[in-house]
Amino acid sequence: MANADLLKELRIEKHQREEHGHGPGRWPWIVGGVLLVLVLVGLGGWLLTGHRALEVQTATAQSPAANAAAGAVLQATGYVTARRQATVSAQITGTLTQVLIEEGDHVKQGQIVARLDDSQYKAALEAARTQADAAHALVAQYQAQVTQNSRDAVRMEALADRGLVARQVAEQARTLVDSTRAQLLSQQRNAASAEAQVVEARVNYDYCVIRAPFDGVITTKDAQIGEIVSPFSAGGGFTRTGIGTVVDMDSLEVDVDVNEAYIGRVKPGMPADTVLDAYPDWKIPAHVIAIVPAADRGKATVKVRVALEHKDARIVPDMGVRVSFLESKQAQPSAQAPQGALVPSSAVVQRDGHAVVFVVSGGTAQQRTVAPAASNQGDLRLLPAGVQVGDTVVVSPPEALKDGSRVAMPAKPKE
Repeated sequence: MANADLLKELRIEKHQREEHGHGPGRWPWIVGGVLLVLVLVGLGGWLLTGHRALEVQTATAQSPAANAAAGAVLQATGYVTARRQATVSAQITGTLTQVLIEEGDHVKQGQIVARLDDSQYKAALEAARTQADAAHALVAQYQAQVTQNSRDAVRMEALADRGLVARQVAEQARTLVDSTRAQLLSQQRNAASAEAQVVEARVNYDYCVIRAPFDGVITTKDAQIGEIVSPFSAGGGFTRTGIGTVVDMDSLEVDVDVNEAYIGRVKPGMPADTVLDAYPDWKIPAHVIAIVPAADRGKATVKVRVALEHKDARIVPDMGVRVSFLESKQAQPSAQAPQGALVPSSAVVQRDGHAVVFVVSGGTAQQRTVAPAASNQGDLRLLPAGVQVGDTVVVSPPEALKDGSRVAMPAKPKE
């Protein structure tokens, strides 16, 4: 009975539960409050993520006329290269006292581009000249002795014939003439050697003046006043081996890598059209110079040299180029350029079973359904409709990108 009394004392009556707030009337309010908080959190997340601009990569739709060539049998990409360029350097080791070039300067053959400290070589030249002068003075002295000894020998011969002097005296006079002539010849050789040393010293002195090897444009300036330049590479990186690079802009051509499976379509002399990546609307006539008889094992390509038929100041080395190899101009059909716009292949994606592209306008992405043409031009796809030339399209659109989404392009790094 004692245990039953204790259990009765521990039991909570109904009116006591209601007084302590555990009645069934408050639970709906608690559940409703929790649901309201969850709704507000979800709405805030949607506002933050749904209206935040997506960062995307973009490209500009191009004109087919600037990228496609009528009668093209093959297309490839390459770079502008210079067949004639040189790193201007000194032929002797010295300290730069003048650098007379800057990037972009046009130079003529023989134009002075830099000077070295010439004090040492100037002194060596003066010393060589002094030695040469001394050698020539000795030559003149020996010539005078030969003349005098020859006269003495003639007189001794006459006296010996008359019996006034011994025959031995006349023979000694002739021997003296021969000896003096030998000394004169030796000194003449010494004088010639001294003259050669003068020439060598003058050449070294002239090496202190560095000149342009040919007409061209300075593309790099690699040394400054006060630096040591040398034709030989020195350890530690304190000695320059070049002062600048000069490029003959008239020697610019295009090097393209053609897949070895299609190299049979390319022939030397065949016409071609080239389009610079920097100027997509500018078509430059060209022709094949040669097919380099060597293949790249790693890339499975063969290099082809293409000559540009028109030179222009806008063409600079290492520019990217697209080359369309054409059939012979006489056999070219007069085909009309395709209509529409060219976009990167990665800009065309599938949405709900349709091919679409996203065009950026006013900071938002507009989804447009397209029907790409069957033929492609390299990594570009032709869209006959839906996109205009000059439109900005999204490359590789993310799955989160929808029609009307706000987008942002990555900021360009400051130079």
